[in-house]
Amino acid sequence: MGKITGFLEHERLEEGYEPVPKRLKTWKEFVIGLSEEQSKVQSARCMDCGTPFCNSGCPVNNIIPDFNDLVFRGDWHNAIDVLHSTNNFPEFTGRVCPAPCEAACTLNVNDDPVGIKSIEHAIIDRAWNEGWVLPQPPKARTGRKIAVVGSGPAGLAAAQQLARAGHEVTVFEKNSRIGGLLRYGIPDFKMEKSHIDRRVEQMQAEGVSFRTGVLVGAMPQDGPGAKVTNDAQTVISADELKAQFDAVLLTGGSEISRDLPVPGRELDGVHFAMEFLPQQNKVVAGDPLSGQIRADGKHVIVIGGGDTGSDCVGTSNRHGAASVTQFELMPMPPQHEDKPLTWPYWPTKLRTSSSHEEGCQREFAIATKEFVGDGGRVKALKTVHVEWKGGKMVEVPGTEKEVAADLVLLAMGFVAPVGSVLEAFGVDRDVRGNAKAGTDITGGYRTNIDKVFAAGDMRRGQSLVVWAIREGRQAARAIDEFLMGTSALPR
Repeated sequence: MGKITGFLEHERLEEGYEPVPKRLKTWKEFVIGLSEEQSKVQSARCMDCGTPFCNSGCPVNNIIPDFNDLVFRGDWHNAIDVLHSTNNFPEFTGRVCPAPCEAACTLNVNDDPVGIKSIEHAIIDRAWNEGWVLPQPPKARTGRKIAVVGSGPAGLAAAQQLARAGHEVTVFEKNSRIGGLLRYGIPDFKMEKSHIDRRVEQMQAEGVSFRTGVLVGAMPQDGPGAKVTNDAQTVISADELKAQFDAVLLTGGSEISRDLPVPGRELDGVHFAMEFLPQQNKVVAGDPLSGQIRADGKHVIVIGGGDTGSDCVGTSNRHGAASVTQFELMPMPPQHEDKPLTWPYWPTKLRTSSSHEEGCQREFAIATKEFVGDGGRVKALKTVHVEWKGGKMVEVPGTEKEVAADLVLLAMGFVAPVGSVLEAFGVDRDVRGNAKAGTDITGGYRTNIDKVFAAGDMRRGQSLVVWAIREGRQAARAIDEFLMGTSALPR
């Protein structure tokens, strides 16, 4: 324990932000991380609990009290070793994870939790700056070949673990750059893509091969699946992969967006968030793009109150939208959670993101009944307020209104991975359309098809980056054990 009375002496310090006018002019990250001294003070607040609920609150089970203590003592080199022992990519989670570990922090029972995410952010950034993050090639090769389909956080984590175990790993990505939804779903102002690029370089030095622009199976030609970002120039069949590799791991993202099938849905100007966000990321990367969906000077309505909706808000403001309004179907949550009721679990409470602070009107308990058009283009939405009675949504009489809109972005979550990939392999699916595979210690992540495994969104559905990393690591161990009979990889 760094300092026995630290939690009594020091208050929580949040990471800082660049001023709104400044950050709206750029696509760069704007979070001001903790200094070395600030990190030491914040780590001193950790109580090194006998039962550290933060560890179990973290999906990858980061050993949080240990790296907090090491930061307090100034032993940053060992701190990154402890962090990397459970998390392949703390620079991703230190930026975009909602930090369920902090909700589970014992100090959160009656005080502000330890700033675990900010400390993690500080550790990995210092490690990169000091040159401590180096390739870890295996001492021996096994001669076994593994294909990883999808290069998001689950696929990257699995590929890195399997390469370090000595296997020959090839990652297939249908788009032109590596990263999956990390690359094309998260705006650069939240996470610059250079963080992905340097991990790819590290993994290449460890023996991982990457093939971009390669589609495995087939993409749907109509419906929501046809809207998924796809730059593929080459197609490879499931049978080819099974013939060429000793194991195949499917780690594609949950990319099929939830639709809103109300009158006027076909109007120009109504788009899925995942049509809008990837285009901007491509522009920032300098990739060629024609016909970009832009919010300049428009009245933007974002339907969906989650993180994807927040990303649409921040992107629209950087385009120079005339106004941005975000609709949420559910009622407004409480400002503060009922800690005795919810701790150590993730609580329901009002969450205001940095994008909201940049300019956004938020409306809760509101449903869209129709998109109104003019000359084939959306010009307004017909809405109504709703309330929940007996678990059912009912409209509130007399609350119908028409709201002006030049651009509507649907950010209501994701329902499933691209089904054609699973169909190509013949993988059984659950009722939600995800690959059916368990997480048992023995035989975990295996599908009904011999030597075909599934992990991440492809298996569990829409989730967090940190859950994807966990599943990728566990699937890697399962594959290593399947191929070699035993595995030294951590579960």
